[in-house]
Amino acid sequence: MSAKIIDGKKVAEITRNEVKKDVEDWVSDGHRPPFLQVVLVGSNPASDVYVGAKTRACKEVGIETDTMRLPDTISAKELKATINKLNKDDSVDGILTQLPLPNHLSAHDVIESIDYRKDVDGFHPMNVGRLTVGQPSFRSCTPAGIVELLKYYSIATKSKHAVIIGASNIVGRPISILLSKEEGEGKATTTVCHKYTKDLTQHTISADILIVAAGQPNLVKGEMVKEGVTVIDVGINRVADETRDKGYRLVGDCHFESVKEKASWITPVPGGVGPMTVAMLMKNTLLAAKSSIYPD
Repeated sequence: MSAKIIDGKKVAEITRNEVKKDVEDWVSDGHRPPFLQVVLVGSNPASDVYVGAKTRACKEVGIETDTMRLPDTISAKELKATINKLNKDDSVDGILTQLPLPNHLSAHDVIESIDYRKDVDGFHPMNVGRLTVGQPSFRSCTPAGIVELLKYYSIATKSKHAVIIGASNIVGRPISILLSKEEGEGKATTTVCHKYTKDLTQHTISADILIVAAGQPNLVKGEMVKEGVTVIDVGINRVADETRDKGYRLVGDCHFESVKEKASWITPVPGGVGPMTVAMLMKNTLLAAKSSIYPD
């Protein structure tokens, strides 16, 4: 068998169109357009690419945005003071501090300094905690996008074994919570693997749904998965390729060619999870503007 492709670009376009229509309705009711403030510290080429994609998506759906570029020499105190001003600015609905930050800055401290009601990334402890106990919250964009992909393609999660490789606060842990919760989508049995897991194949071979977010190219090979598995590959890795003009190509955390011969569904890299992450950011920003999660 050869896997069917989970088309993240297609589902992201549908999601953006829904957000665009909702933004138009919101503005036609007399409200100002939602506003997303991006804070970019230093000059990281990868961050510039991600911010550019988010800015283009904002313009497409009618969300206003601005990117505040700060020097990589900024102190933690100065950065927090800047974020605090944005917290108090009623014209700012969502605040996104692009990660990673320079080494002298603590991502945890910066995330906690953002007003959780404007935390459209869904990283603040308040949002993570509320997600854990099943209360309304901003969901971390990548896990939320994964759930939307599974829903769109009617891939059942109830009573399935979902194995997640990677225990980060951004992807691994929140997706394990979303898939295991009893209300709404989810109802799966989840296993979270990480760099300390012994005999990784013992876990991956039993997965009905395998979500790989380890940041290690071609970590999962075809012999590590069972027939019919659904594979969600979150990884985006550059590997050298002299046949390409740029000198590299993008690959996921799975060896696509071997895994697709065993899987029933699989996300490509690029074009799988990545577009959904940006689409869900647009959705969160609209929710922040409407105060749908945290009503005043």
